[in-house]
Order: sequence, then C-alpha cells, then structure tokens
Amino acid sequence: MHTPAGPYHFGMLKPTFRPLLASLTLTPALAVAVPSLAQSAAPITEPGAIERMKPGQYLWAPQIAPAGPVTMIVSLKKQRAYVYRNGVPIGVTTVSSGKKGHATPTGVFTILQKQVDHKSNIYNGAPMPYMQRLAWDGIALHAGALPGFPASHGCVRLPLAFAKSLYGVTQLGLTVVITDEGLVPEVAPAPDPLAAPPADGHRNPAPYTWNPQASPTGPVSIIVSGRDRRVVVLRNGKQIGAAPLMLHQPITATQAFNLRAIDAAGAHWTRLPLPGSPATAAGSELSPEERTRGHLPDGFRQKVEAILTPGATMLVTRETLATSGTGSRLAVLVADPK
Repeated sequence: MHTPAGPYHFGMLKPTFRPLLASLTLTPALAVAVPSLAQSAAPITEPGAIERMKPGQYLWAPQIAPAGPVTMIVSLKKQRAYVYRNGVPIGVTTVSSGKKGHATPTGVFTILQKQVDHKSNIYNGAPMPYMQRLAWDGIALHAGALPGFPASHGCVRLPLAFAKSLYGVTQLGLTVVITDEGLVPEVAPAPDPLAAPPADGHRNPAPYTWNPQASPTGPVSIIVSGRDRRVVVLRNGKQIGAAPLMLHQPITATQAFNLRAIDAAGAHWTRLPLPGSPATAAGSELSPEERTRGHLPDGFRQKVEAILTPGATMLVTRETLATSGTGSRLAVLVADPK
C-alpha cells in the first residue's frame, strides 16, 4: 500500500524500484536526488520511468512545495495524473479513466464537492472513497481499481493512498484539467488580459459584469476564451465576473498559469506544464511583448487586480466556454468526448 521512504512516499513499489520522477519532463523542478526504498540516494536520471509505472503505482512528495495553491492535470492518453502546488510538481500517479461508451470528458473543471466515504447514486451504491466531484452528472476523482487501462464509467480512478493524500491538500474550487491530444496544442505566446491598455488611446470601454458577493472568499481563477473573446473570473469555483476581451492576435494554444508574485514590477504569471507541451516552456513567465496582446475594460481590470493574490490561476484557451451561469459552479471548459 503506502510505504514511507525517508521524506518521500512511494505507493505499491518494490524495494528495487528506483525513484519514479525521472521522466516527469513537464518541468525540471523534481529532478533532484531522493532516497529510494532501499534507503540509498540516487539522482533522477532514468528516462521513461514515469511512463513505465505499473497500475497502482504513484509518487507523492509534498515537501517539495510545502505551501501554495494546488492544480491537477490528468492525461487520458498517458493514464497519468500530475499534481502541482504553487506551480511545482509534488506528485504523479497512474489512473484509470472512462471506458468505451463512458468516456471521461476533457476540459477544465473545478472541484464542486468533497466526501471521504461516498457511495455512487448512479451505479448501485458503488464505493467511491475520497471522492472529489468535478461535474454533477457523475464525473469525479476517487479511489478505485486500476487494471492498467481505462475501465471506469467516466470518473478518474486513483490509487487509494494517493487519493487520500490528494484529498488532504485540495479544497473546493481547485482547478483540474483533463486533457487528451486534441486539447493540448503546442505552446504559443499568450496574452495577459490584465495588462494596462496602451498609452496611445486604444482602450476598451465595453460593458462587463462584476458580482463579487456571489462568492466572497476562496481561490481565484481567470479563464480566457479566444473563441469567445471573453474573460470569466471564478472565486471558489463560482463566477463573479465576466468581460469582453480585446485581442490583437488570436489565441492558438491552451495554457495554464500560476500567479507567483505581485511586486512593483506587476504580476508575475508563471506557466504551468500541460501534458504534451514542450518542457522548455514550463516555468517561464509572460514576457513584456505577450502582455500587450490582449486587454480588458479598464474598470474590470482594476477590480480583478484588487482581488488577486499569489496562487491565483489563469487558463488561456482558444476554445469556447461551455457554460457560464453567474453564481453557479461550473465546468469551465468541457470538450465533447471522443
């Protein structure tokens, strides 16, 4: 089950199994020397180790980033899930997603509900330990059997011990991205919608909505849709604002960002690595050039800036937003399952 090995916890690994962070090529942040289960130190150099993980195996190393907001990215193609805290990977696990006829939907979701001892109200009371709901039609993260291939009714199954550990670091409103190849084009420059308008008079006075009392507290997420030319602001998973976006160049890629810091120079948005994106893009910040590629109405931009704190997330996508009922929790971006 869950065996401690110094500060690192490896799930269901044999004593001779070397550390599994070698091929987490989404970012070099985990490329450090860690003890194996045999209590000997070894550098993370073995290529392909993450891909060779057997069903039920996982790695959990929360001390790499002991504090900060958590984001989870699930790769259906690889049958892996990656967990980041404060933009740093702290865990990776094998998963089992939806089988044929019950595909797991791809998209950007927020955690709507959490329950340690949950029973399915759709599938004859089937146990769903450490359930974290992503959609009200039955899609969730939870512990379950991992046979080595997609076998669920649409949920994302996790190893039991990993599901328990993950449950302990998440909160309602947390962002979960479920991807396949179609939703992860190569990284391209993204606009910073919170950049100040240019000084040459090209401003955007368009109307916007702002209803912060719909969700007074909680983590903030900004969703930018290139197809809609629209920005939606969520707090604790509920929409509190929306505005049109003036784009000077089209959005050609899906990207995720974490607000690392705010200082005299402004907001520092750091790219989060999406499965399938070039590793070299991970950890880089929006450049001054990128910050001028999209602008919001002045009043809206100022209101958003006032509620931002380090740890906020921003999703930039070329896709349309699926739903946007003010005051209700929503799956921000859901693609039709293939």
